[in-house]
Amino acid sequence: MAKVFLDTNVLVYQLDKRYLTKQRISRELAREAVGRGEAVISTQVLQEFYVVATRKLRVDGVLAKAIMNRLCNMEVVTVTIELIAQAADIHIQNNISFWDALIVVAAGSANCKEVLTEDMKDGQTILGVKISNPYVKAR
Repeated sequence: MAKVFLDTNVLVYQLDKRYLTKQRISRELAREAVGRGEAVISTQVLQEFYVVATRKLRVDGVLAKAIMNRLCNMEVVTVTIELIAQAADIHIQNNISFWDALIVVAAGSANCKEVLTEDMKDGQTILGVKISNPYVKAR
């Protein structure tokens, strides 16, 4: 099984009608990963999803919470003090944002082979986790 970590933007684009190509790609990727039992997210992603959905997309809080609860059917990595400390190291060593580093260490802790995101350098590998931007070809 090749687990894949879904960053917040992949989840948010599923709701965003402004970017139909990204919406379609995100829905397909999530459906496939979930269907195979290979989708992973973290508590950080859940928090970010709720904030972005309600603030930027203006999704009703009750609906956003219901979607967030469904997302918990995936494997969810709990961000711990240890992961935060590792993220600080990755931030320093790899010159990426702390929040992106936290995504990478969460993915690594769940033995994910890949992080799907548009927020980091496509093709980069950190901690043995490949960063893939699923929207590169959609541009």
